[in-house]
Amino acid sequence: MPTIETVPYRGWKRTIRLTNGQVELIVTQDVGPRIVRFGFVGGQNVFGELPEQMGGTGEKEWMIRGGHRLWVAPEEKPKSYELDNAPVEIRKIPAFAPGATAGRPGGIRAVQSPGSLTHVQKTMDITLARHRNEVTVVHRLTNKGRAAITLAPWALTVMAKRGVAIIPLPKKVPHADCFTPAQTWSLWSYTDLSDPRWTIGPRYILFRQDPKRAPNKIGLAHREGWVAYWRQGLLFIKSFSYRKGAHYPDGGVNFETYSNQRILELESLGPLVTLRPGQTATHTETWMLYRGVTRLGKALSQSRGACRTEADIEKYVERHARG
Repeated sequence: MPTIETVPYRGWKRTIRLTNGQVELIVTQDVGPRIVRFGFVGGQNVFGELPEQMGGTGEKEWMIRGGHRLWVAPEEKPKSYELDNAPVEIRKIPAFAPGATAGRPGGIRAVQSPGSLTHVQKTMDITLARHRNEVTVVHRLTNKGRAAITLAPWALTVMAKRGVAIIPLPKKVPHADCFTPAQTWSLWSYTDLSDPRWTIGPRYILFRQDPKRAPNKIGLAHREGWVAYWRQGLLFIKSFSYRKGAHYPDGGVNFETYSNQRILELESLGPLVTLRPGQTATHTETWMLYRGVTRLGKALSQSRGACRTEADIEKYVERHARG
């Protein structure tokens, strides 16, 4: 079974470490809920960290810090930026991830007190598989207030600098066989598709993090089930669902990616729902982590127009993403 222990990390004295001996997760206890590290034991963190915000607690303004967090969509100030700078309750939970033994602790539940603005309680169930580098994160938003609230769960993962996001596009169908759109996109006022960080090919979108470039973002109604991030031989894959017929935020998208000078985010969203008091919205992601994916590096480091490298993405990424 995965080991669960309390350890110091980046200035916090009592973070929770989950490890199966191959990979490890670090979950904060003094703030959150946040997962601030995911990596191979002794290896680099695939998640991004903002060093000056690590180890802090009790701040009077919202802190991005880095790692993985749970938000309320659609984005709105101050609702989405409700503070998560206070301690969370940590409980051990049975393992449900593949390779675990049911009924034994295989993960943790991080529970935040209801927010004073939204009256929403945020919870993450985090389980780690025993023999696979696979993490399951179940995100829950519970209405603890007295009035109904309309929202969507929003799971945002801050990735480390100088990597590349890999986003598969829908399968190509001949024009004579399909006359309707295959995907909806949402663009923001600062979206710039001429930005050289983008490579938009026939089968994939690539989005590179560049420490010299300002914010950029797109959203997609994403039915392919996964996105990935490659950096220095590490391949992170995030899987999530699309519910046909559901109403999603931001023009109907369930995936968004954002980058600025310091980070790149992979963001999945659940459907918009109206929660009456006591009701809960749930959204699940599955993560996988692979190392030694070095032959992909040359393909992804090419400049704009690297569509000729899509065969390498299919070879080195798709086989992991499809499991």
